[in-house]
Amino acid sequence: MKVNFLDLKVQYEAIKDEIAEALQAVLDKTAFAGGPFVAKFEEEFAAYSQTEHAVGVGSGTEALWVALLAGGVGPGDEVITVPNTFIATAEAISFAGATPVFVDVDETTHNMDPNLLEAAITSNTKAVIPVHLFGQPADMDLIRIITKKYGLFLLEDSCQAHGAEYKGKRTGSLGDAGAFSFYPGKNLGAYGEAGAVTTNDADLAAKMKIIRDHGQAAKYYHDVIGWNGRMDGFQGAVLSVKLKYLDQWNDGRRRNADLYRQHLAGIEGIIIPAEADFARHVYHLFAIRVQAMNRDAFMAALGEKEVFTGIHYPVPVHLQKAYASLNLGPDSFPVAEKCASEYVSLPMFPELKEEEIRFVSEEIRKILA
Repeated sequence: MKVNFLDLKVQYEAIKDEIAEALQAVLDKTAFAGGPFVAKFEEEFAAYSQTEHAVGVGSGTEALWVALLAGGVGPGDEVITVPNTFIATAEAISFAGATPVFVDVDETTHNMDPNLLEAAITSNTKAVIPVHLFGQPADMDLIRIITKKYGLFLLEDSCQAHGAEYKGKRTGSLGDAGAFSFYPGKNLGAYGEAGAVTTNDADLAAKMKIIRDHGQAAKYYHDVIGWNGRMDGFQGAVLSVKLKYLDQWNDGRRRNADLYRQHLAGIEGIIIPAEADFARHVYHLFAIRVQAMNRDAFMAALGEKEVFTGIHYPVPVHLQKAYASLNLGPDSFPVAEKCASEYVSLPMFPELKEEEIRFVSEEIRKILA
């Protein structure tokens, strides 16, 4: 049985008529860069995220970067985040002119360990970016208390956590701002590149709108040095269609995670993802940790059975060549490094069938027997 890691086509087939209609509407109005379809999605996504404002941009990386710039982060500043994330989290810090500072993660949730945060704060610290990794919210209460104590900008990296909840509140509403990616494979994915920032701060939203549009407060009047970071009309239209189905799709991911737990139960040598009692996880990824054998051999054995897997992410950011200048060697963040060496992401998407999950689990059981 062939089990794909991700299948975007099956989702598209279910909504293709609505998508075609939405794209035709953009063509009819020739509203290609920003415009009414982006504005409509911004309003809808802000409401969905339980915030007052959403600002559409060109990618999740731009969402992080624009939010940091609007939050006052710049050269000489430090921004605290975690090392087990996609490099975009750190890239945004660097391109704002600041320096990424890392803290280790909790081994159960794989998110920022809030008990380590305060010790990492210096006189140069300007912001904190907790990452809601794989779709599970970070433990935000203590993080918020600490950032408020020191007057720090709190930016949620929600790029994998569309619709996830922390104690009943949706991600993107838990800090000063929340950055989202709509890369096609995300829980809410565009048909190209797109991103957004959510916030309850009207001034912050206004600053981000200026920054994303070449620093223009009015056409051809540039208050700051900005950037071309607009979301295009096609992506706004697609996302408006898909947003209506996000809760349904997230429920499908949660159902599939429960099925994995049932079928993987009792297998020694792996650690199954845990869902924190404060969280409603949306399982952008279902990343097990393989401890009983070589990870490459494990993945190759599954590949021979046409079970396709991934690794998110094999090398923590502080050990990437791109950040060698930070001089952070192995064992700097032992929990993040240990997890990174063990992660294997299993097939996960809403339309995954129980027989496919059962097959994947049975093959894992055989491999590790």
